[in-house]
Amino acid sequence: MLQNTLQQPLNKLNIFSLKGIQMKTFHITWLTFFCCFFAWFGMAPLMKIAKEQLHLTKDQIGNIQIASVSATIIARLLIGRLVDKYGPRLVYTWLLVICAVPVLLIGTSNTYTSFLLFRLAIGVIGASFVITQFHTSVMFAPNIKGTANATAGGFGNAGGGAANFFMPLIAAGFTALGFCSKEDSWRVAMIVPGVMLLMCAVLYYRYTKDGPEGNYKETGYKVDSKKNTFLVAARDYRTWILTIAYAACFGVEITVDNFAPIFFMDSFGATLAVAGMTAGIFGWINIFARPMGGIVADKIGKVWGFDGKTMLLSALLLLEGIGLIWFAQSGNIGMAIFMMFFFGLSLKMANGATYSLVPFISPTAVGSVAGIVGAGGNIGAMLIAFMFKATATHATKQVMENGVMKTKDLIDYTAAFTLLGYIIVGIGVAVLIFRTVTAQKKLDVKDLSVVPA
Repeated sequence: MLQNTLQQPLNKLNIFSLKGIQMKTFHITWLTFFCCFFAWFGMAPLMKIAKEQLHLTKDQIGNIQIASVSATIIARLLIGRLVDKYGPRLVYTWLLVICAVPVLLIGTSNTYTSFLLFRLAIGVIGASFVITQFHTSVMFAPNIKGTANATAGGFGNAGGGAANFFMPLIAAGFTALGFCSKEDSWRVAMIVPGVMLLMCAVLYYRYTKDGPEGNYKETGYKVDSKKNTFLVAARDYRTWILTIAYAACFGVEITVDNFAPIFFMDSFGATLAVAGMTAGIFGWINIFARPMGGIVADKIGKVWGFDGKTMLLSALLLLEGIGLIWFAQSGNIGMAIFMMFFFGLSLKMANGATYSLVPFISPTAVGSVAGIVGAGGNIGAMLIAFMFKATATHATKQVMENGVMKTKDLIDYTAAFTLLGYIIVGIGVAVLIFRTVTAQKKLDVKDLSVVPA
């Protein structure tokens, strides 16, 4: 156990405060996670340019999107155990330094294979989410953990929206300044998020602590070598309920971050900049929607405990699925943007509600629970990417560019988004039924093992 000192977890969250190591760590953590998300999805709004320059096919784009989320699965599973053992400060610092390398070097790709491998390596940065959730969990008291986790996650996840919004502008800026041609602008633009990661590594190492009491080495914290926190987390069925739920919300979020720019360009004829800004709306929702999910979950938890929070999560998944179906069937870009906001609001609140539950599964294995549930989000994203690859339709159209008629490849993801919506509705219903049945069984046998929020 950590030694008791005057520094204790905070029981309230004042986002305008920098007082105390808890709030300093909170702000550095969400800012670092924001930069990680920005780097992770920095290529998404630039894929159209890379696709044309590298002559990528629909199947190859599908494989690249799968690669961008698949490495994160293993990374999140491993990182949870590492954080439990070595602490978030050192693990986060090394993760940032290691992942900056492929972000900086992806611009050197000249073939599909090299681009695919760099995209795979960049995906490891998604493990940053597990450290973020662990760090906010240990810095705040139980009554505010959901709000703190959701706020840090929401502010950080907004990095995906920022990438969609700013990366096309950054690429265009480098072209306008004469640093590169339009075709090579994506290569130079990716240097920016790589540098951001290195700056965050220095910031995190110098100005954060592992816990409110200090760093693990300073407090004499040692992990019980006989206790495998990963197995502790895996043996609790509630971990797997949250894993499935997170696949249905965060897995969809990653999918939309990856595919929305191309969807808006090919389905509605939007330009690169307009598609990036439009898709960026989805990411910016995180700033308030994910925190809202955590805040509402904490308030419900005070009255109805763990089961009440899970019921909220199920309802949010149902709304997300319905909204996604309407989004896919939108007849114009205006309606598509509106429905994207609707299902995005439900989705991101579901993200927050999920991680308001994570710290209460097993307080002695928070990192491992966060890792398994977080990996579930990426497993969902990977499976969805396979589905998109299989169900997307391919077409071409003739367009005039600079007085020359050219043939443009189009990819229609309407069917894929529609099918995904129905799947999410099904998961929402399944989580509701399963949780209701198990809660009733516990009530019948007077089992008090459910940890209240």
